[in-house]
Amino acid sequence: MNNSITANLKLSFIKLGVLPFLLILAIVVFSILSSNFLTVDNFTNVARQSTYLVIISIGQMFTLLTGGFDLSVGSIMAISSVTTAMTIVFFTTIFPDSVYLVILVGLMSGILVGILVGAINGLGVSLFDVSPFIMTMGVSSTVFGIALYLTGGVPISDLPDEFSDFFGYGTLFDVPIPVLITLFIAFTMYILVSHTIYGRYVYATGGNIKAAKLSGISTKKYLFMAYIICAILAAVAGLLLTARIGSGEANLGASFPLESIAACIIAGVSLRGGIGNVQSVVLGAFFIILMQNGMNLAQIESYLQIVVIGILLIVAVLADKLREKLLDSTKI
Repeated sequence: MNNSITANLKLSFIKLGVLPFLLILAIVVFSILSSNFLTVDNFTNVARQSTYLVIISIGQMFTLLTGGFDLSVGSIMAISSVTTAMTIVFFTTIFPDSVYLVILVGLMSGILVGILVGAINGLGVSLFDVSPFIMTMGVSSTVFGIALYLTGGVPISDLPDEFSDFFGYGTLFDVPIPVLITLFIAFTMYILVSHTIYGRYVYATGGNIKAAKLSGISTKKYLFMAYIICAILAAVAGLLLTARIGSGEANLGASFPLESIAACIIAGVSLRGGIGNVQSVVLGAFFIILMQNGMNLAQIESYLQIVVIGILLIVAVLADKLREKLLDSTKI
């Protein structure tokens, strides 16, 4: 009987990874520590708060699938936020009666700036073979400096109420607009990764780039596109967060690079590339925000929360290594 239970747990761990077990454990523990945790209102709040990290983590997954990562996602959020806010404020003074058109132009400008940064990252990594760590860290520092220069370190306010009312606090059928946008992005990226040639080639590029080249796959193109997609999603998250706080800020998104990588690793995305899926990444990002929410309700100090998240990341990496060994042993 015990051997059967152990075998079933082992099989479940190999198939699902450590994340579902951590999620169940977190829900049980925080439900005991706080009576407000296991409520519809709290989970709705967690869903709304997790949208930004979910979107960025999905983008981060693309770079990780190719065997790299992007440390500039936080700076992309910041420059997109600043650009959008400056554009909206500028054109509002010129076209005060066309507020929705002005908002649309502002959103497009923010996303275009994000694409530009992603293109720089992609060119450096794919065309010039620069290490993703060096390339994205250098770009992150440069873009962050530009954002600070443009704002002088002062938030850009006076955005029209319509911007925040819809993208920050709006609802449709009682579901927050940011949550609906996140679900749409997650579904679209799931189809792209799991059911298109592009997705198969991304996995092939990250799994074994030499074999992918010999198979005739244009690996440089797929490396480049991974950083473009990551940048677009980071820009979208930055725009949604800008709408939430009601101002464009250069300091936006400082914690997201490491949190997005942590969410992916906890979700079982391999740092070596070629392994990972959208649905697990969504759950991983949700789990991190759920942990932060639960620790806040349990009145755990903020510095201890950082320690807990760090420990969870280490546990996830060790669990991923164990899972790989168990998977190899089942193939023998």
